[in-house]
Amino acid sequence: MAIHLYLSMIPEALIASMLTPEEFGVYYAVGTRKKARGQAIFFELDPDFRHDFFRIEEGIRRCVPHEDGSPKRSIYISVYRVLEHVPLDVIQKLYLVTQDGRVLGLDSSENIPENSAKLHLYQEIAPVHPRVVSTLGPREFYELIVKSPTSLLSLPAVCFVELRLGELAEDPEYGAVRDLPYSNIDHLRQCLVDLSTKTVHTKMVDRIHPASFPYRMIKNGIFVGNKEQLLYFPLPSQEELRAKHYRWWRSANM
Repeated sequence: MAIHLYLSMIPEALIASMLTPEEFGVYYAVGTRKKARGQAIFFELDPDFRHDFFRIEEGIRRCVPHEDGSPKRSIYISVYRVLEHVPLDVIQKLYLVTQDGRVLGLDSSENIPENSAKLHLYQEIAPVHPRVVSTLGPREFYELIVKSPTSLLSLPAVCFVELRLGELAEDPEYGAVRDLPYSNIDHLRQCLVDLSTKTVHTKMVDRIHPASFPYRMIKNGIFVGNKEQLLYFPLPSQEELRAKHYRWWRSANM
């Protein structure tokens, strides 16, 4: 059986598995009776990837079928400082998995969104996961926290998503909330208003927010970047998701 390498973002981990991405997504999100259900986000890596920081060869040697011939589902190779030690050119595809195991694969694109809105909401996924509002577009936000930090806080690599703000992106004080599912909406409004009246470019909304988030609130896609480059994995339009990935879309909206 072929052995795959997966870079999980929730939680951050490097995993070897005999399961295909679709099979691994179901297992990782739904799991067995000893594991709670939950969202899963992971990248498939080039199976030839090796790095001195990881004991990949040992992990692969341990990734053998069970006595009954069934595939080995997972061998955890590392759960510490994983993202920063994975070159982005070994990432092949991103997979978003719903809580009930619906898997959507996304390819990267060079068309990184421009800063077209007044205000933005970002959920950092790994290695830390605060929720942050900003006046910066996705590329500028990544550069601020990874490439050219202006504060003492910086990251060697980051995976994040931009979430929809609706009317609050242009009118944080009086814009309608409508279907925005965020908790403590008054606090979010105040953080956005503060950005409009101060010289800072970012403000933390929640420093200990869970890394998971509603897929239906993705504004454009998932971003992953290190000191060398930034990758962007766009989410298809709602029309395309309904037409071509209906079961995933339905599950993501439950």
